[in-house]
Amino acid sequence: MDLKLYQVDAFTDRAFGGNPAAVVPLREWLPAATMQAVAQENNLSETAFVVPRENGDFDLRWFTPAVEVDLCGHATLGAAWVLFNRLGHTGDAVTFHTRSGPLKVSREDSRLAMDFPAQPPVPGGAGDIAGALGTTPEAALRGPYALAVLRDEAAVRTVRPDLTRVADLDLPGLVVTAPGRNCDFVSRFFAPGLGINEDPVTGSAHCILIPYWAERFGKTEMFARQVSARGGALWCFLKGDRVLISGEVAPYMEGTITLD
Repeated sequence: MDLKLYQVDAFTDRAFGGNPAAVVPLREWLPAATMQAVAQENNLSETAFVVPRENGDFDLRWFTPAVEVDLCGHATLGAAWVLFNRLGHTGDAVTFHTRSGPLKVSREDSRLAMDFPAQPPVPGGAGDIAGALGTTPEAALRGPYALAVLRDEAAVRTVRPDLTRVADLDLPGLVVTAPGRNCDFVSRFFAPGLGINEDPVTGSAHCILIPYWAERFGKTEMFARQVSARGGALWCFLKGDRVLISGEVAPYMEGTITLD
């Protein structure tokens, strides 16, 4: 059996930036063990698998090299880009059905905008987070991920967390953030327990970051950068209990997976 594979870079306008994701269109689901093996072989932060529905929507699942996850931003952005630009999906929007509910992605000129759930963090976990960071953050919060707020962008860029202690947190990842110099806020994301020591650009982390910074700054529209080695740019909007996360996608590679 041969399967088409597309690899794209999300949250960037050029190859070798942003976060690489693999997208594998399917007619029907493969066994979960097979999809996990494909993701492990790809060895990217996420591989997305997409199955069409009769009504024109799609089912979507995401796998890291180690586990299936409940929510992923950059691979959703990549999957939408592949449908719009390689597989002939018409219209200005596509709806994916996922473990986190329906997720809509719309065209916005050169960008795609994802409609995701807002996940405001609450204070907590300060001791464990400080231990993982090796320093006391200005604020420690909890949501789907742990969140550490540092004093400035330089502190985010230079932080070197203890990945063993990050993996021991009772949440699947650690987001580190601060106000930005040339943007509203910056972040980095570490998830060794998911098989990702540092994720280049993390759409799902912005479900926490957007409501946090919107409340702190008193505004609902922001521009953010994830300051990993590859880096990425995200246009962020808070709309009630939803967030809109917009970004660009650059194509990198198309290929064929051969399975026995």
